[in-house]
Amino acid sequence: MNQEIANFDYYNPTHIVFGKDRLKELATLIPQGKKVLLLYGGGSVVRFGTLDKVKQALSGFELGEFGGIEANPTFETLSKAIELVKAEGYDFLLAVGGGSVIDGTKFVASAAKFDGDPLDIFGNGVGAGRPVTSALPFGTVLTLPATGSEMNSGAVITIKAKKAKVSFGSAVTFPVFSILDPELTYTLPARQLANGVIDAFVHIMEQYMTYPVGAMVQDRYAEGLLQTLIEIGPDVIKEDLHDYNLRANFMWTATNALNGTLNKGVPQDWASHSLGHEITALYGIDHARTLAIVLPALLSVRKQEKREKLLQYAERVWQITEGDAEERIDAAIVKTGQFFEVLGAGTHFSDYNLGEEVVEALVSQLSDHKLTAISERGDQTLEVSREIYRKAL
Repeated sequence: MNQEIANFDYYNPTHIVFGKDRLKELATLIPQGKKVLLLYGGGSVVRFGTLDKVKQALSGFELGEFGGIEANPTFETLSKAIELVKAEGYDFLLAVGGGSVIDGTKFVASAAKFDGDPLDIFGNGVGAGRPVTSALPFGTVLTLPATGSEMNSGAVITIKAKKAKVSFGSAVTFPVFSILDPELTYTLPARQLANGVIDAFVHIMEQYMTYPVGAMVQDRYAEGLLQTLIEIGPDVIKEDLHDYNLRANFMWTATNALNGTLNKGVPQDWASHSLGHEITALYGIDHARTLAIVLPALLSVRKQEKREKLLQYAERVWQITEGDAEERIDAAIVKTGQFFEVLGAGTHFSDYNLGEEVVEALVSQLSDHKLTAISERGDQTLEVSREIYRKAL
């Protein structure tokens, strides 16, 4: 087993525009003469005036709109946006929303320039996984911190016809810029705020909770971000607490959780997301809440494989120093689940009125999508995943 930091390249061209009242700078961030398509979700950006502010800031541009992108953006809906882009000649896209809208915009930007069937962009047994080599330029106005999509090149899309969540990424699918105004989070309900905290927390864990390779910078960076979320999370979800610094730290932590810095040179384990995606695909549970179900169970089942990092996590993140190694590990796992529960997220299938019937259905989905050898070592078999799902009942 390699115990050294691996070689890596680090590239991130996204221009971050952070702080209060930055929307008014939009016109300076998009080249003059561009025909801009605004993409957004279910209407909250309309109800709370964000879309109007965006249009006002871009009053000198030719604009179009495409709304209705789902919380789990679907290939079927996004295909309509692709047709619109091609039919009307849009040459710049602007995502106004959270990670789902941004992920959807990445797919639209890629598919609009893709030679062939857009389904071929995806792997995981859905398509040939052909690389994306060109995409329309796009920017983002972030309204929900959670996924880090505003500063990375990856996207997750749901294909309803196949009951599958699939992903892709490319060096050409980084946002050109992202506006991060913490005050735009003031209109969010507690559930969405909690989901954002949980999603960011698990993103960090998936790049940290593996095995040590001596990556002191990455480890301390991850631990600091985790501690920040633990400290501010319970207050972030208070809808009426419009504390600017609190929301600013939340927004920037969620961005740093998945902007490509933490994973450099270290092993990663995205099994929590793999198992969680199948829960969303079959039962429609919020993505973040599927992670709250899966992660504590996964840590319990895989605690021997993750032993060294779990002990480090227990001491450095939760300050658990008493008891033998097994007791400290178990206490850290319990604390993790309790943190999610404090945020209002159930950590068992029973919290969502689901029982044993889910286990084989979900394992079958993993098998269909060829997720049979996952984790940082590739040793999480279907049987291990079955055990994790059972642990989460």
